[in-house]
Amino acid sequence: MIIGLGEALAYGQQHGIAIAAVNTPFFEALVATIRAAEATGVPVILQHAQVHEGEMAIEDIGPAMVALARRSDSPFVLHVDHGEDLDYIERGFAVGFNSAMIDGSRRPYEENVAVTANVVARARELGFGVEGELGVMTGNENGDPSQGVADANLYTDPEQARDFVARTGVTALAASFGTVHGVYHREPHINYPLIDELRAASGVPLVMHGGSGLSADEYRQSIAHGVRKINYYTYAAKAALDAARAEAAKPEVILFGKVAAAATAGAQRDVTAFIRTLAGQA
Repeated sequence: MIIGLGEALAYGQQHGIAIAAVNTPFFEALVATIRAAEATGVPVILQHAQVHEGEMAIEDIGPAMVALARRSDSPFVLHVDHGEDLDYIERGFAVGFNSAMIDGSRRPYEENVAVTANVVARARELGFGVEGELGVMTGNENGDPSQGVADANLYTDPEQARDFVARTGVTALAASFGTVHGVYHREPHINYPLIDELRAASGVPLVMHGGSGLSADEYRQSIAHGVRKINYYTYAAKAALDAARAEAAKPEVILFGKVAAAATAGAQRDVTAFIRTLAGQA
């Protein structure tokens, strides 16, 4: 079944958990995430990021995401992740997505406000929620291993977050407080007091990007301080690749179907563990 972003975040707030938001730009990851959600019984956000267009167009994977979510008894949100402009977000809405993130974080502040408010206005016409972003996180959603570490100079300012939410009307706010996109090369240092300040100032649920690779304790502490949505992709995709490589190395395996099934199973194990951690089931 499909639910709205606001409903999913309200569930997270009510139960004191964070909602897993998993990018699924290849079919094995999609099937794995559907199965993982069904095994855990909590809402999950299925995402497709604009940066993944080089791997899979939203018009190709999007209808499959919508169809599998509708068929399932588990609740899902269909979310455009890191949309760079309204045109791309509209492409997601056209194939059945009901939620979007507009990422104007690298634009000048006033331009970010204007672009985000424009997307919110369009989404409200359709009854959809919108996630905005303020502050900058290094790396990218493709898991680029060359990214650096979190830069405190790019962290989100609480007073600016207050102004941003008031002027844009976003449903949730992605903020920078110590995580980075992609693979961690150094131990992250999450600024938990800043999360508290941002939650109080913004008045909306907070979103963690760069959620792959943190410890269970780091997830739990972030949730306790007010994070209600955590994005995930890199380590699930790596788990799929590791499982596929192991299967392909077997001499008796001569058909791709076996490799694809192994990749699905590998991603499913990883995503299930992630969802269970965020939901307090592990």
